[in-house]
Amino acid sequence: MQTNNFTMTNIVIAITVLMYVIQLNINYGSLILGLNMYLVYEGFWWQPLTTMFAHGGIGHLGMNMFVLYQFGNAVERYKGKTHFFIAYFVFGLLTSFLSFLYIVFLDNQVNLVGASGAICALLGYIALIDPYQRKGIITWILLISVAPILIGLPIAWYAHIIGLIVGYFGGMILRRVTL
Repeated sequence: MQTNNFTMTNIVIAITVLMYVIQLNINYGSLILGLNMYLVYEGFWWQPLTTMFAHGGIGHLGMNMFVLYQFGNAVERYKGKTHFFIAYFVFGLLTSFLSFLYIVFLDNQVNLVGASGAICALLGYIALIDPYQRKGIITWILLISVAPILIGLPIAWYAHIIGLIVGYFGGMILRRVTL
């Protein structure tokens, strides 16, 4: 049995790795590509998208891409490229915008980087369409959102929770739309 590695998920992973290399090679790459108050102060309109490609380190990048590889390819295989695209990029962008509201109103010193908000949106979509995985996904997202805070790691727990909710309820709308 031959597998096709030319999936949209794998292309997104390759682009994300490339963007991380670019981020490391430009001055203040994390601030320029991350999501922060420069969106409004400096007109960095690209940040809601580029924050999904910027990362806080190689471990952060590796962990996110590992989870994206597993779940993104599964969504593509069972629901198709269009559903993957919507669940990852459209729901991911919505997660970025809602996370930005958190930044504006509750912590405007934050620089949000990472694909985990979009990945959690993808997982929220999976939790909706696969009831057998629902409890495990919700538990996992709560665990990766709370445990790091308890040990003092600066993570964007709110992006995880927002992504889960956006993916779940966005998936309800996606179910009703014929693609």
